[in-house]
Amino acid sequence: MSAPQDARDALVRDAVADIHAIERAEGVTPGSLAKMRDRLIELARHGDLFNAEVYPHPEPGDARQSCLYRLAEDDDHRFALYLNIAGQGTASPVHDHTTWAVIVGIEGEELNRMYDRTPDGGVKETGHVVVKRGTGVAFGPDDLHSIHIDGEGGAVNFHMYGLGLEQLHGRRYYTPAEHEWKVFPAHSDIREARTGH
Repeated sequence: MSAPQDARDALVRDAVADIHAIERAEGVTPGSLAKMRDRLIELARHGDLFNAEVYPHPEPGDARQSCLYRLAEDDDHRFALYLNIAGQGTASPVHDHTTWAVIVGIEGEELNRMYDRTPDGGVKETGHVVVKRGTGVAFGPDDLHSIHIDGEGGAVNFHMYGLGLEQLHGRRYYTPAEHEWKVFPAHSDIREARTGH
């Protein structure tokens, strides 16, 4: 195993252990999620070890504009940490997560728009945050957001979830044209990046 891989493994292991401890001590609250976000921002300071040279973008012509690399996940599928490599033009509809979620920037910029549900079953934008190096956002299970990456070169971010993405069978997204909520299929295209897996 290479020295950079050893360093990556140690940094990820320590960050995940700290986030475990935060949730164990405080549960899932806005305050504890902010601490998780700040701990991942600290991890992102080592961005030279977590970049698109080590974790490649999708191949040219690939239907997907982004790749998720699994860096950590417990045996019970909790505390799942991914590196997201997203190309210019990557976007998502308004959606929830059904578990807590934290996104922290490493390279590039990712616009996160936040929403509230409206009485008629739709959504209303309430604000936005640009996730870039040194910043991040945190969401509770029912919080809504959408992602938009427009800058040349795309973005590299950490995404961490209270439960692994393949286990999230009840996530919902909003379709404005139909004024309907639909179920997001559980994410299945995740590249394994854990040592020994």
